[in-house]
Amino acid sequence: MPGNESMRAYVAGRIRELRTAHGKTGLSQEQLAARVKVGTNTISRWETGTYEPTLNDLENLSRALNVSILDFFPRREQSDAKNQKVVALLRAANKLDESDVDELRRWAEFRTARHAYKSKKKARPPSD
Repeated sequence: MPGNESMRAYVAGRIRELRTAHGKTGLSQEQLAARVKVGTNTISRWETGTYEPTLNDLENLSRALNVSILDFFPRREQSDAKNQKVVALLRAANKLDESDVDELRRWAEFRTARHAYKSKKKARPPSD
């Protein structure tokens, strides 16, 4: 997992990439800001890494861009034992209604992003 500064730069780059790739023509910063209900300058500062979006900001961005919140973070490899648990979860989820599956996916994505976000915060050097 990248360090705090490189993680901030990674997230900033992903926000910019996902915004410009959205739909057929992408979204302007103004359009995305209106969807997320923040100022245009906030979108700009997130994209340059000047400001660091909170986990709730990333959730709002993911909904506005119709992507997983995990798309803002680097991918991580999983062990075989963990993969078996995920397969079991998928089998159980397969019996749920579609709306329940969507909610389960959003919950799992949020939990995963929260873990990545907390890991990033722990890596931050103490301030004087």
